[in-house]
Amino acid sequence: MRSTPVSAAPRRGRRTALAAAGLVAALTLTATACGGSEDEADTKPGGGTSQAADADATGGGEGGLAAGLADRLKEHGIDVDKWKDGGWKNWDEDKWLSEAKDFVNPVIEGLWQPDRMKSAKEADKTVTTKDAAADQGATDPEPAPVEAVAEKKPYHENAAPVGKVFFDSPEGSMVCSGTVIKDVNHPGKSNLVWTAGHCVHAGGSGGWYRNIAFVPSYNDYGKSEAELANATATEMAPYGTWWADWASTSNQWIQGGSESGGDGAAYDYSVLHVKPEQGSKSLEETVGAALEVDFSAPSATEVSSMGAWGYPAAAPYNGLEMFKCVDRPGRLSLSPSLPTMYRIGCTMTGGSSGGGWFRVVDGETKLVSNTSIGPLENTWLAGPQLGRAAEALYQDMSKTYGGQ
Repeated sequence: MRSTPVSAAPRRGRRTALAAAGLVAALTLTATACGGSEDEADTKPGGGTSQAADADATGGGEGGLAAGLADRLKEHGIDVDKWKDGGWKNWDEDKWLSEAKDFVNPVIEGLWQPDRMKSAKEADKTVTTKDAAADQGATDPEPAPVEAVAEKKPYHENAAPVGKVFFDSPEGSMVCSGTVIKDVNHPGKSNLVWTAGHCVHAGGSGGWYRNIAFVPSYNDYGKSEAELANATATEMAPYGTWWADWASTSNQWIQGGSESGGDGAAYDYSVLHVKPEQGSKSLEETVGAALEVDFSAPSATEVSSMGAWGYPAAAPYNGLEMFKCVDRPGRLSLSPSLPTMYRIGCTMTGGSSGGGWFRVVDGETKLVSNTSIGPLENTWLAGPQLGRAAEALYQDMSKTYGGQ
């Protein structure tokens, strides 16, 4: 059930300014240096944009579905009522929808209750030392670990508009992180969330995950596990639960993503278009803030500091608090045929996947990447460069679905 904030939502301008000020302050604490030139991000277009089947949508289609969606669901042998009653737990190959056009995510009102959110497991992508060293001279020295720092509370007054992305997989309920981003074609009324591709799609070995939802400013006051023993929906989700009714990720992730990131790691990003479980206001209006995405793919040598934000859920963290790491980025190359990735020192663990990486440009905080992969030792994180291919995917989502 959609909730209102525990305290009044701040004005958009003030919150954005606070986020920028906080990032600038954090940037002064870092000192890891990386040298070398940066390869340009891959500019080949390509993306998988999908229309979700919204069981609660209004329109001329059968059963209240938007026109055309009921027929598409039938083609996949999906009965929406049975799906919402638990049929989504059937992960047979025939039900494991993989292609971009196959994404379906009917709203199941009340599914993501506080206890279910707290029990969701981290979705992380780890690489071994051997994998990380399999470059062709385009990787900078491994950064020194940067200890993650807990964000100030309440999050809605001190941090960028970060939250949790929940979803169901064959392994159970899972969790990532995500960021509310601006919609250039619908200013002030964005319903877009940026996260990692592996938080919405399994990559080459599977398909789209299910029951994907976003909770901005999760546990806004950073309460402890004991304090949240009998938490209400308002405490855990102060701005409500937002279901993805459309999703986009790169074709490279859909085709080449794997448990260790694989060939899709350098394209491991996703844009969600969300709608409130209840209500009609846009996400940006409800939360009071959204960040611009920087698609210039700056080289590591051009950026003195980047900050990664998220909700790490694997030990020693428990997923209840928002943390951040700030460091000077270096380069990570997994293959000479792939664009290099950004890499920073950071001790955040799984659950922080998909969380935004930010930098300050002319006093404004902008999203420049997202957490994708890290080592088993949890000493650093890597994220994709967001160049023209990522921008094309974003623009397609905005123009096609943004106003809906």
